[in-house]
Amino acid sequence: MSEPGFDPKMLEALVCPITHATLRYDAERQELVSENAHLAFPIRNGIPVMLVDEARQVD
Repeated sequence: MSEPGFDPKMLEALVCPITHATLRYDAERQELVSENAHLAFPIRNGIPVMLVDEARQVD
């Protein structure tokens, strides 16, 4: 059975927990990227994990 996917419509309701800016969906890495905070939040089993401790730094 395949893993449930992320619904891009969720981007309309989600913002960065630090900057409150919009997020970019990176389908290849399964992440939501906050350009302003330079963080990428993982998506696990179709659910965004919007915890700063779980995010990775991006350039």
